[in-house]
Amino acid sequence: MVQLSPDTRLHGWDGCSGYHYSDTKVYGFSHTHLSGTGCSDYGDILLMPTTGKVQWSNKKYSSNFKKENEKASAGYYTVFLDKPKVKVELTATTRTGLHKYTFPKSSSANVIIDLTHRDRVKQGEINIVGNDEINGMRLSTEWANNQYVYFVVKFSKPFKKAVIAKADAAEINSTHDTGCLLKAAVSFETTEGEVIYAKVGISAVSVEGARKNLEAEQPAFDFEKTVADTKAAWNKELGKIDAESKEEKLLRTFYTALYHAMTPPNIYNDVDGHYRGRDLQIHETKTFNYYTVFSLWDTYRALHPLLTL
Repeated sequence: MVQLSPDTRLHGWDGCSGYHYSDTKVYGFSHTHLSGTGCSDYGDILLMPTTGKVQWSNKKYSSNFKKENEKASAGYYTVFLDKPKVKVELTATTRTGLHKYTFPKSSSANVIIDLTHRDRVKQGEINIVGNDEINGMRLSTEWANNQYVYFVVKFSKPFKKAVIAKADAAEINSTHDTGCLLKAAVSFETTEGEVIYAKVGISAVSVEGARKNLEAEQPAFDFEKTVADTKAAWNKELGKIDAESKEEKLLRTFYTALYHAMTPPNIYNDVDGHYRGRDLQIHETKTFNYYTVFSLWDTYRALHPLLTL
């Protein structure tokens, strides 16, 4: 359900996954991404760490990065953001994402939560709960009509301030709001090298479903364990085919392609078995996982022969 990854491109068919390797600017890190499509969607629930005065426009809160400061492997991603001087590390479980931000010393270390990122939002909701949680929902349309994503974001440190904004400008004095142009920001005071974690659960059913997913799959903020578990899960899947070659380049190409072949379709049911069906109604399964994103365009060329073999 979660593919937590960097978003470096806002438009264009070759940026449909949200990321393009040639880019050196990142807008944030969202929790859903398409893979191998020629049309855009997903990119839901984007988080971005910043420092200084909160900027609401993605053009202003985005940051450049250097390719040598970026690394990726199955279940792990890291990059250093040049503008806020923040090291970002990401990992995920089936239904949750875990962010690890290493901040510099700052009286205003922020995390932006952007619900307007990428596709057209039809309805949104943000709630500030206590001093460590933001939750809400995002209903959007692009490749898929009426796509529901509910979310819960929990922080490892209480924030000293949280604010909701509309349309990149109008900050409101409230802990709750609805609409199509919503963003939020939480702010902390940090020491040099201080680490703040954000764990995010998502659901197509409800905020409560997202919370159950978070409690079941990410009860703590155990980044190292999550990386190890996710790496082991991928290793089990990739190990179903044992390829041998004296050329490491060929093996890298083969297992990268196998990894790509296993990213979609996406699990769509919560840990309690509830899911939103094609009729947009809530159903329940107790015996199988319900999947979504069956993009069959051109997959007969390579994927289906692979599955046949």
